Amino acid sequence: MMHAWGITDIGLVRKENQDAYLIRETSGCTACVVCDGMGGSAGGQLASQIATATFMEELEKVRTPDMGPEQLRSACAYAVSRANEAIQAAARENADYRNMGTTLVAAVSYEGGVVITNVGDSRAYHICENGITQITKDHSLVERMVDRGDITAEEARRHPNRNLITRALGPDADAQCDGYIRAVQPGEYVLLCTDGLVNTVTDQEMLFEVIHRGSPDSCLERLLEIAKSQGAPDNVTVVLMQKLEERG
Repeated sequence: MMHAWGITDIGLVRKENQDAYLIRETSGCTACVVCDGMGGSAGGQLASQIATATFMEELEKVRTPDMGPEQLRSACAYAVSRANEAIQAAARENADYRNMGTTLVAAVSYEGGVVITNVGDSRAYHICENGITQITKDHSLVERMVDRGDITAEEARRHPNRNLITRALGPDADAQCDGYIRAVQPGEYVLLCTDGLVNTVTDQEMLFEVIHRGSPDSCLERLLEIAKSQGAPDNVTVVLMQKLEERG
């Protein structure tokens, strides 16, 4: 079992919050999903809300307590495909929404760790005393440039095209997600976030705030303060999960 905390904020520049997140803790399983909407003032907000709600609903329909991580990964991929279909259906009903879409990153716990699913550039990290590791790989233009060796990861953080993503729910007829199985030990953390955090808070700052600055209950507020101190030009959403110590 894991415990989870979440926070979302409009930031200091945007006129509305197009991010969304949901946390469900049921029958020994913790499921969390974070989405970053796009596509016009109303469309992005609607797309992220549809994606988070549909992902959770569809996952709950197919998930069973005895599922292993591989089965859970398949279940999450199915839930992502249903969320994609739901966004596309809503877009067909209203011309104002035809360009809407959203990223998605989700974490679903099983006994030994979490299954991570992502589409777009919202991220998942594994955080423990030994350091911070990015689990997901961004589906973005700058990530391709990093892979080719054209730019460094640090240059990618400041690149003018860093917001251009290559996969999203909504615009893609068949949105392909990546799935990861990650072992998590008691006391360790998984952090999900939108690029509003990534672009304003470094990995080392995330690590320091989660591990070294006291209670996880106040960690998300501290991360948000750092983002705002850097101008918070985008919405900021963070979900933090911690694997609980097993009781004897």
